[in-house]
Amino acid sequence: MLSGDLVAVWEVALSDGVHRIEFAHGTTTGKRVVYVNGQELIRRDWMFKLVGRETFAVGSANTRATIIIEAVGGFAYEYTLQVGGTSLQKFSANRAQTTKTWLLKVDGQDRRIVLEKDTMDVWCNGQKMESTGEFVDDGTETRFVVGEHECCIKAVSSSSGGKKTKKSGIVHWLLLDGEKVASSTQ
Repeated sequence: MLSGDLVAVWEVALSDGVHRIEFAHGTTTGKRVVYVNGQELIRRDWMFKLVGRETFAVGSANTRATIIIEAVGGFAYEYTLQVGGTSLQKFSANRAQTTKTWLLKVDGQDRRIVLEKDTMDVWCNGQKMESTGEFVDDGTETRFVVGEHECCIKAVSSSSGGKKTKKSGIVHWLLLDGEKVASSTQ
């Protein structure tokens, strides 16, 4: 890639991993190139219209993403990324509400475990995991295996235990071989 034409880089966290989107824009040639995780997805050479949109799919769920190119005066341009039809910022805020992510080391390897709260699907390093869910006295438990390790995601009401909290809802914990793992923001 010609780093001189690289004008924007974004990272998009999806259930199957964090995807790096790079956009190269040749403002003299009109060239547009979109890379996702280092792979070229779109290349347009010699475009006479320097503003516009490039739409493409990201991740295993083919999430729709659009780069918007706008002129902001003279030969200056602004580049924004929309994911799933909304701004990256709103998309990320929504994902923070609908997923829970843990980053941990298991047997010396980095693991990124994601729970999709609406479907209770569990992903580990981009692979959808085989899991079983069951109701228990204080909530639910979703069990799966990573390597040789037993994992369990517990979902309990934040108001269980008699304490009133400002924000009630469901709290999710990841247990690896019975030990609680701290959650992450990605």
